[in-house]
Amino acid sequence: MLLMNREMMQKQVQKIIGNIEEVMIGKTNITRLSLVALLAEGHVLLEDVPGVGKTMMVRALAKSVNATFKRIQFTPDLLPSDVLGVSVYNQKDMEFIFRPGPIMGNIILADEINRTSPKTQSALLEGMEEKSVTVDGTTLQLNSPFFVMATQNPIEYEGTYPLPEAQLDRFLLKMRMGYPDHSEEVEVLTRSQNHTPIETLEPVVSLETLIEMQKCVKEVYVEEGLKYYIVELARQTREHEDVYLGASPRASIALMKAAQAYAFIAGRDYVIPDDIQYLTPYVFSHRVILKAEAKYQGARSEDVLDQIIQNTDVPIKRTVGQ
Repeated sequence: MLLMNREMMQKQVQKIIGNIEEVMIGKTNITRLSLVALLAEGHVLLEDVPGVGKTMMVRALAKSVNATFKRIQFTPDLLPSDVLGVSVYNQKDMEFIFRPGPIMGNIILADEINRTSPKTQSALLEGMEEKSVTVDGTTLQLNSPFFVMATQNPIEYEGTYPLPEAQLDRFLLKMRMGYPDHSEEVEVLTRSQNHTPIETLEPVVSLETLIEMQKCVKEVYVEEGLKYYIVELARQTREHEDVYLGASPRASIALMKAAQAYAFIAGRDYVIPDDIQYLTPYVFSHRVILKAEAKYQGARSEDVLDQIIQNTDVPIKRTVGQ
């Protein structure tokens, strides 16, 4: 990236973050991580209790980049055609007309994704992976950019269909919003007293600029030693005594892409070890399955990952095979 171009893009990043923070109080970390996923062309799984601003986060992000926002409220009776769209016969013209479903937007909120059947979940997750969907034997390309933020409630299990590990692997990041602290919640009340802040939010960048930023992220340099470091972290999850299923090669790729986006947001055109260490729990935690005995003893995947990070040497400069 040219210096001038990088400086311009950095200003655009800060505009997006600042705009979202007009609505989301005290959620800078979540805002940055959401932007990381969007710029890395990945997707996010938000797991948290109701009412902490998950929907607001997605709407604010969509408005900030002037993207088409679609919401899918997942329910047990939702069908794949309700997500993808359906062909309807037009008697006047004597032909079928395709009516696109909500997946044909730019930024999609998949609300309570664990409340619908695996068949309907698969309809969405196919699009997330392939960036295309098949309807009536015809393959349709999805919009660019295409970004899914799915939510699920961790405290309600009755009538839910937990996402299988293979489908969880489709999400670049998994994170939790968390409750605001006392002063932040007071500020939320103040801003919401006379109007809903999201309704007055205006775009600060265009979709074309966002697509250009996604291209710039791919140019962020990742030194060979850091690629080795990413692979070593993934390998350690596969060999850890408390882990039943470790991070896959897809997880390694996801971590590298997330690190590139995080470096870009920080105004750098190169990745540093701190980027990788910070992002590892968000990228790996939902991809690592602990053994039953480890869970029984109270272990969490985040704890195991923290241990692995602490015990894995950061290479100063090396290449694979050295």
